Amino acid sequence: MLNKVLLYILLTLTTATPQVISDLIQPVNLQQDETTKVLISDMFYSEDYSIEFLPDTHVYVTFDAKANEIFFTPKNNFSGIGLVSFKLNNEQYEIPIKLIKRKKYLFTYKPNPEDRQVNLFGQFNSWDRSNLPMKDDNGDGVLELKIPLDAGRYEYKFYVDGKELIDPENPVKVSNGMGDFNSVRIIEEEPSAKIFIHVLSAEKTSDALMLKFYLEHPDKSFNVSKQDITALFDNRSYPSENISLNGKEITLTVKGEMLDGNHSIRIAVSLSGNVSNIQTVKIQNGNVAGSNKYRTLNDQIIYALMIDRFKNGDTSNDAPIAHDSLFFPANYQGGDLQGIIDKIEEGYFSSLGVNTLWVSPVIENTNNAYREYPPPHRYYSGYHGYWPVHPTNVEEKFGNMELLKKLVKTANADELKVLLDFVANHVHIEHPFWAEHRDWFGTLELPDGRKNLRLWDEHRLTTWFEPYMPSFDYVSSTEALEYMTDNAVWWLKESGADGFRHDAVKHVPNEFWRLLTKKLKSEIEIPEQKRVYQIGETFGGIDLINSYVNNGQLNAQFNFNLYDVALPTFLDDSASFKMLDYQMQKSFQVFGFINLMGNILSSHDKIRYMAYADGDLEINDSRAGEIAWTNPPQVDNPSSYDKLKIHLAYLLTIPGIPVIYYGDEFGMTGVADPDNRRMMRFNDQLNKYEKQTLMEVSKLIHIRKDHPALRYGDFFTLQADKNIYAYLRSDMNERILTIVNKSSKEQNLEYILPGMYKVSKVKDIISGREFEVNNNKLNLNVGGIGYLILKLE
Repeated sequence: MLNKVLLYILLTLTTATPQVISDLIQPVNLQQDETTKVLISDMFYSEDYSIEFLPDTHVYVTFDAKANEIFFTPKNNFSGIGLVSFKLNNEQYEIPIKLIKRKKYLFTYKPNPEDRQVNLFGQFNSWDRSNLPMKDDNGDGVLELKIPLDAGRYEYKFYVDGKELIDPENPVKVSNGMGDFNSVRIIEEEPSAKIFIHVLSAEKTSDALMLKFYLEHPDKSFNVSKQDITALFDNRSYPSENISLNGKEITLTVKGEMLDGNHSIRIAVSLSGNVSNIQTVKIQNGNVAGSNKYRTLNDQIIYALMIDRFKNGDTSNDAPIAHDSLFFPANYQGGDLQGIIDKIEEGYFSSLGVNTLWVSPVIENTNNAYREYPPPHRYYSGYHGYWPVHPTNVEEKFGNMELLKKLVKTANADELKVLLDFVANHVHIEHPFWAEHRDWFGTLELPDGRKNLRLWDEHRLTTWFEPYMPSFDYVSSTEALEYMTDNAVWWLKESGADGFRHDAVKHVPNEFWRLLTKKLKSEIEIPEQKRVYQIGETFGGIDLINSYVNNGQLNAQFNFNLYDVALPTFLDDSASFKMLDYQMQKSFQVFGFINLMGNILSSHDKIRYMAYADGDLEINDSRAGEIAWTNPPQVDNPSSYDKLKIHLAYLLTIPGIPVIYYGDEFGMTGVADPDNRRMMRFNDQLNKYEKQTLMEVSKLIHIRKDHPALRYGDFFTLQADKNIYAYLRSDMNERILTIVNKSSKEQNLEYILPGMYKVSKVKDIISGREFEVNNNKLNLNVGGIGYLILKLE
């Protein structure tokens, strides 16, 4: 009886206490001359969305309460940044909105007389073949289309009556890795008067925290006013009385109750439609993030491993598949959960410096071999974990649930988080669901007679990966939707793991991720006060990737768009870091400086970086699959390890979450699957170059781990050209300058550092060498295929 009374009191208090929005509402990026629709649950979690919008001067706002959809339409030629106010439970909150006008660029195509329908498609629309039709409005026989684009490099084609064609008027093309080519167009940055908010310092007194910023403006006589400033304390307008100005210097004072708990402070400046960067400062009980031992998801350094290929810790569960056409590279090789536990206990991961493990799927897979559909139809086993045949069993060749729980517990005790790899898109035909719930799945046959196989973009939400891997049809089956989201929550609760890496996200509808995240928040995050990290895998344009990244779906996805530009930039002597910087700035527009997107060098789905660096194949080389089987490469050139190190120096010092794929820490090579999934090697299995690389990469990882500016800082480019990428990362704790030189020759460099930083000297974090700074001028040399990571003092 007493328990029932206590439960009643608890429920009464919970109901009576108005819910406060705990999610940080992200800026809504608006498009000129368009209405932007946003689902309110993607903005923030709430049990009740009975909200009221206040009149706004910048946009027309319409709220469909039944569908929980908000429609934003810019008015009065608005551009810049602003706040849309709304009330929930009599509390006022703000939604940041941002509109940066982009120039439109013309694409043309002269059709043949028999051509009926021509569409433009490419990286700018996630290769959607249907949503950019071209027209001949002036009747001159040339089809035209103008689309808004940011500065950068774009691959594209024309879709003409069902056929993909490159641009016949554009001689610039690249291989697409599938035996064909894509046209390439470079959009250069338009000249503009840039403004940038720099962080200056955090000054603490007995009862307040003063956060100081500086607005860099091309007009030296300009002084900022409060009307120019957009500032937020969490999701509320920053108190005007706590904002003070001195010329271009802005001080935000945190005091009173604002000092208690965890908070985010954001500030931006908008002048005549010209928008600055958005600076974000996270604080915990009056301390800026990174200044104490409190950790957030931004502190993650992920180590990705394939269980079967990492370490064999228990030979008693070794059971490779017996099949006369299944060869060793595609069979089980003995890695298991015990092997991972052994390496945790040996201190391998703590010595390396990583703090989060992403393990490949632990779920039970088929004990049979199956042929891959594309030629030459080789046989594979389910060693990788992506062919599930049971909803709750752990693969017996890896261990069991008790061992998985032990792995998580052992990892957590060593300050390691664990991410499980969850497969939501499909099952294997041996799974009981395929026999018992056929209505949960789509069909393999298309109405036009084709098989719906690997039509990644054309039939994104229904395509099958293999004839023996039926894809769920969540749109048509709410029963499947409910069961599989419950199943994901079950795995997290049962194992105690800390989050997910989600497979094939773009092939699963948004409704799945919304329902899953809602359940994770209500069943784990809120009651257990535990932050769950979810990162997804989507190959496509940045808009498609971003459509899954918000407070109502996933925390992050892998930043493949940045990877796709970084790869040729580092490997091609003629490529300029300018293109990479364009893509970096685009990422900041979409995800912000302090984002949780995953940055990769290699992965189990990508060719290992060392195969490129050592010259074993070209980017998008269609021979990769065959080379993996017939001529797997070895590293021949010691200088290739230096190429790996400079890329990792970049990866470990940029915004986002670095992901180290097992073996990359010492320079393991490998081309396509299964060669990019070789058995891991340790200790004396490494040669002298690999041992040296491991030592240097570990230093790089620890530098990120030890320097909060690399996890919470902004990004200010000093140089981006053919050879050099130099950028500053600053937070309220420190400033770090990274310089990467991809040229084989030493580079003599001179930089004028921002005067407001008042830098007197610069120190090499690795060697301890110091450089003097006179009148903001820094002179130094960086060696060929080398890097420097410097602390400004």
